[in-house]
Order: sequence, then structure tokens, then C-alpha cells
Amino acid sequence: MFTFPLSAVRAVIARGQADARVNGGYRNPHFGLAPGKDEEPGLWLVGDHGVYVMSNGHIAEGDRAMVVYADQCNPNIDPDWYDYKAHHFGGDDDVVFLAADEILILADKRPDATHLRIDLSASSVFIAVVAKP
Repeated sequence: MFTFPLSAVRAVIARGQADARVNGGYRNPHFGLAPGKDEEPGLWLVGDHGVYVMSNGHIAEGDRAMVVYADQCNPNIDPDWYDYKAHHFGGDDDVVFLAADEILILADKRPDATHLRIDLSASSVFIAVVAKP
């Protein structure tokens, strides 16, 4: 399980949309293996050095995508980040596309929600919005 502050997730989505408007659309998370697939508003759940969500709009040369680490897997503050990542995401690096409209619909239905929760299994991705104290 990974959780992200919902306000930060909304900011990542907005940044991706702004970058896409200015720089010509959305990036492809499939390393060129599936042209056109998932090139839409959303975010990428990335597992590599930690687990984070990042904006997916094309970015200008020299710019960086916006990144927000999972509460449970931030290598800057969590000494056990690798073990957590390996257990809940897997040991290999990977990218999972999450559609913005699905996240925002869930968030808008739960105004008391504070966090996006993502659970991964070998065959599925489960997303929910939750209220954390």
C-alpha cells in the first residue's frame, strides 16, 4: 500500500496538464512499445529509487516533471524504503499509468478525503481516496 497527500496528487495532475498544454501533449509511459497508449491526463506511479507519482505532460528541455513520494517509500527520509518498495511494488523498476479522471472523480465524491491510496497486486491496481488523521 502506498499513500500520497491528495492535495499533492491534485498538484501533480495540474502540473502535467499545464506542461501538456505548453509542450504538445502527454508522454508515453511504455518506453515507445505502445505508441499512443496512456498519452492522456494522468500521472505515473513510478517504482525505482523509492515510489512516487509524477506528472506526465511533455516537459520543456531542461525542466523536470513534478514528483511526490509515497508516505511509506521516500528514500530521502525512510531508511527502509527499499525493503518496503520490494515488498509492495516489486524489486524491478516500473511505471504504472493512472488516469486523472478516475482519481479526480473519486476525490470529488469524498470531500473529507486527505490521501490517495494505491494497492498493487500481480494482476491489478486498486485506487481509493481515504481520510487519514
